[in-house]
Amino acid sequence: LQNPGEAEEDFAQIDTAKLIKRFLTSRNPRPPCIPKEVGFRGLPDPPSLPSWLSEEDINYFASKFNQKGFTGGLNYYRALDLNWELMAPWTGVQIKVPVKFIVGDLDITYHIPGVQDYIHKGGFKKEVPFLQEVVVMEGVGHFINQEKAEETSAHIYDFIKKF
Repeated sequence: LQNPGEAEEDFAQIDTAKLIKRFLTSRNPRPPCIPKEVGFRGLPDPPSLPSWLSEEDINYFASKFNQKGFTGGLNYYRALDLNWELMAPWTGVQIKVPVKFIVGDLDITYHIPGVQDYIHKGGFKKEVPFLQEVVVMEGVGHFINQEKAEETSAHIYDFIKKF
């Protein structure tokens, strides 16, 4: 994804709606292994849509990506090193506001080596001393606000009510 134009070219070989379905319905928390010679075209067809995602949703997202392309979203990942450099002055600064952290147990980011230990064994709490609660939603991937909209909203609402 790092070289501008490569992923965009790969994505252009696939129907946008099908690609969006693949991204949103992925249930595999391991990092994707996408052979360069096959690209995203080699991903299996998406399963039937889950109850939280409709064809109307897919068509809406696809229409927006068809208008603007994927470069903006991909640039977020291309700028990760720059973001680390820009944030360097705040290295070691604690986040000193009340926090409730919510993640899905199938979220790929939750399965990056060391992340679960960091979250659950004290590393996170050292940097976020007012961490009130960690919620790991079962059977939920990266898009918790869509996959479990009511439950996520209830968590946020209940948290804000406390303060």
